[in-house]
Amino acid sequence: MKKTMNFDYVGKKKYFFIFSLTLIALGLVFNIIFGTQMDIQFKGGTMVSYTFQGDINKDEAAKLVEDTIGQQASVSITDDRATNSKKMSIDLPGDEGLTPENQDKLSQAMSEKYADNQIEFLEANSVDPTMGGEFFAKCMVAVGLAAVLLILYIGVRFRKIGGISAGVMAIIALLHDITMVYFVFVVARIPVDDNFIAVILTILGYSINSTIVIYDRVRENRRLMGPKAEIGEVVNRSINQSFTRCVITSATTFVAIGAVVVVGIVGGISSIISFALPMMIGILFGCYTSLCIAGPLWVTWRRHKLKKQESAQLKKSED
Repeated sequence: MKKTMNFDYVGKKKYFFIFSLTLIALGLVFNIIFGTQMDIQFKGGTMVSYTFQGDINKDEAAKLVEDTIGQQASVSITDDRATNSKKMSIDLPGDEGLTPENQDKLSQAMSEKYADNQIEFLEANSVDPTMGGEFFAKCMVAVGLAAVLLILYIGVRFRKIGGISAGVMAIIALLHDITMVYFVFVVARIPVDDNFIAVILTILGYSINSTIVIYDRVRENRRLMGPKAEIGEVVNRSINQSFTRCVITSATTFVAIGAVVVVGIVGGISSIISFALPMMIGILFGCYTSLCIAGPLWVTWRRHKLKKQESAQLKKSED
């Protein structure tokens, strides 16, 4: 007969909470030091693209842009497998835009500097800062709406064990995951773009799945162990029963996403890396919070609520 683990997650909750708070504090320190690098699609500006052959140093190209038109730029280079060429993307943040005169000057400077690389102008797109801000606001509304729907879903599905409070604690755990993903963007100096929103929404759906499995075990164990069983004991048993499934599922997904990161690094595809790398970290912390944060946090709340009810009853009996 398979032996079930018997780790005391609820009893060790203070260590998990201290670990998480320490990571958040370190992340905030890095955020203060490095700042948040917003992508041009959120803060506005102009995106200019060129195709070329051979190799071009992106730092050298960025300096050429600044010397030519007097604007700071960030340059990224990717491989275009379809045309067997490379693409240089130049982001010029700010609300001034790129005038036709500066665009011609830049293209001429690029052609002269990289004549041997067969560089050719591809396209130029301007992003209005107001539109970028509106887009970011809509993304945040989508994330907030997803969180509310998850709370309502858990509240209805697990109403017999106090579903709304379980849903709120699950969302708090998800906020922990989202915070860790955000710090990956900060530390790795990845611009916050639409990939950030995609990772958040994916983590919301992925991480909550493991938490719901644990809550499902809590509901079943509450029925088997009876209403007099202490909530911490019920949650501990449920987490231990779900541990293997949670870890194996997360490990499998982590390896699959890791392969995507390797492909992105080998191919120099920054758009894939900026999604897959934070996603890998989100998967790790999704497993961690499902096992070590959501359940123990919910037990803490339930015990606090029960203590308040007992105090109220005691006070009422004394009166």
